[in-house]
Amino acid sequence: MFAVYKKELRTYFTSMIGPIFIAFFLVLAGLYFMVYNLMNGFTNFAYVYQGIEMFFLLLLVPVLTMRIVAEEKRQKTDQLLYTAPVSITKIILGKYLALITLFAIAMMVVSLYPLILNGLVKEVATNAESVDFAIAYGAHLGFFLLGMAYIAIGLFISSLTESQVIAAVVSGLFMIFTYLMTSIASLLPSSYRFNVVFLAVLIVVFSVGLYFWIHNLILSGIVGVLLEGTLVIVFMVCDTSIFDNLLGKVIAGISIIDRYSNFTLGIFDISALIYYLSVTFLFLFLTIQRIKKVRYN
Repeated sequence: MFAVYKKELRTYFTSMIGPIFIAFFLVLAGLYFMVYNLMNGFTNFAYVYQGIEMFFLLLLVPVLTMRIVAEEKRQKTDQLLYTAPVSITKIILGKYLALITLFAIAMMVVSLYPLILNGLVKEVATNAESVDFAIAYGAHLGFFLLGMAYIAIGLFISSLTESQVIAAVVSGLFMIFTYLMTSIASLLPSSYRFNVVFLAVLIVVFSVGLYFWIHNLILSGIVGVLLEGTLVIVFMVCDTSIFDNLLGKVIAGISIIDRYSNFTLGIFDISALIYYLSVTFLFLFLTIQRIKKVRYN
């Protein structure tokens, strides 16, 4: 794993991908730092991360992760991965840790900004409001966890195709959806009829997706029938009010962006920490399984 990690990290800096990513990240952070904190006099450093999060998710992460596995497929070097003495798990973890290291380097530079801001505030006026480091570094930690989760998602999407462009576009679209999840949830009909029908259709889509994943029609059909049957039983036995706005509540509950908000208030949210680590683990696991499936086929 360490050999893969070193190779990937070296590749980022020899191909200029690493320096360009770090440079763009620092330019964005610097611009918002200048506008919010220096020009307008805000001492809340969390505004910087709130400003750059959309560009980070929709541009930087897709561009950073689009080649990590897709490029291997395009150049047919993925066959070396399948026959390497190192396990697929260690290879994927090595690639992922290289991405996280690149991200961490940029975050380490930005972590100095609150200290600089606090020094400037004290220099300008001794009675001025100082920087709240709990909020500043809480937002810093939350943004790092957010980045870890989204980089894992981008890595998984890259494993689905050999085209870097498709990987970047799909990653961008997926991240747009997750960024707007709460807004989308508020626009959905709240009636129980809509939610029941939507869940029924979703089960069908899940069963079809399961079939393409495992190529077992009987097992996929059994899972679909059991889920549909469970939905019908719950609908008949329970009060229909439990389905009111159910979809909106679920979408809002799993929103990746919303979990970040507590960190910007200086609150160390353990549930959000567990959530981000779980999302990271889930998509790394899916990536590993995807590669193994291709390997065995």
